[in-house]
Amino acid sequence: MFAVYAQEPNADSPLDALVVGERPEPEVPDGWVRVHVKAASLNMHDLWTLRGVGIKPDQFPMILGCDGAGTLDDGSEVVIHSVINAPGWQGDDTLDPKRTLLTEKHQGTFADQVVVPARNVVPKPAALSFAEAATMGTAWLTAYRMLFVKSGLRPGQTMLVQGASGGVSTALVQLGRAAGFRVWVTGRSEEKRALATSLGAHQAFKSGARLPERVDAVFETVGKATWSHSVKSLKPGGIIVVSGSTSGPDAHAELQRVFFLQLRVAGSTMGTRDELADLLAYLELTGVRPQIGAELTFSEAPQGFRAMLDGETAGKIVFTR
Repeated sequence: MFAVYAQEPNADSPLDALVVGERPEPEVPDGWVRVHVKAASLNMHDLWTLRGVGIKPDQFPMILGCDGAGTLDDGSEVVIHSVINAPGWQGDDTLDPKRTLLTEKHQGTFADQVVVPARNVVPKPAALSFAEAATMGTAWLTAYRMLFVKSGLRPGQTMLVQGASGGVSTALVQLGRAAGFRVWVTGRSEEKRALATSLGAHQAFKSGARLPERVDAVFETVGKATWSHSVKSLKPGGIIVVSGSTSGPDAHAELQRVFFLQLRVAGSTMGTRDELADLLAYLELTGVRPQIGAELTFSEAPQGFRAMLDGETAGKIVFTR
């Protein structure tokens, strides 16, 4: 079958490990289902996989793609939940110490077919296109959990999103505006800030800019480059919710400010199957739809990977048939 995959890890030149070609069709174990992929979206996790981060060398070749949407053998339209739990796990899907994401152990969604546990498919609302639904399982689910499960924000409070144009960031802007928060963002360029404003941000600032006032919560996916600004932007008792560190993980902790102002730092990773179902219902109720920055065919995958590697994103990059 057709697939986009990592042939081997390449830490220094990840795109050199990217192959558009053929892989064997998957077998379907008991309790698993086959999804015929209609659309799948690109995530930073796919670049990390090409670099060999979070995956053992003997797992290659690995079909890329953490999330997607498609049809079951019976024609049912579904969205894929990417967190694969250990057999018998009970409780929050994201807290399972043996959990994996697609592409860490099991083959991913950038292919004609993917197999996942039966509980890892959620019915796709008819109101969402396959391309829109394909953005939900990673970026939008991450944003939903950060905002509605982890932050503790109340409508009317102020949130700051660091980085204006990535998949999680644009989802936070759209979800936050729809939920009644005052949404501020930072962005490196005028174009990125304009995108955030067009999606519902009330104000957009240059990266590192002094804000008019301190905020109730900061949402972090950038890491080292913005961490100090995030800490300094919080009200006493405020919270930083962090789900990534694309600019590097080794930020200065600012511990004096953290303890003196009683700031809180909360980590957030992906989301549960039930949260994915709630997210899909939320979009159906509100009419909010994801910002798709580029829709490419699977054969054009290298173009999408290059755009993400260069930071030239304006929402989600989606591959479709």
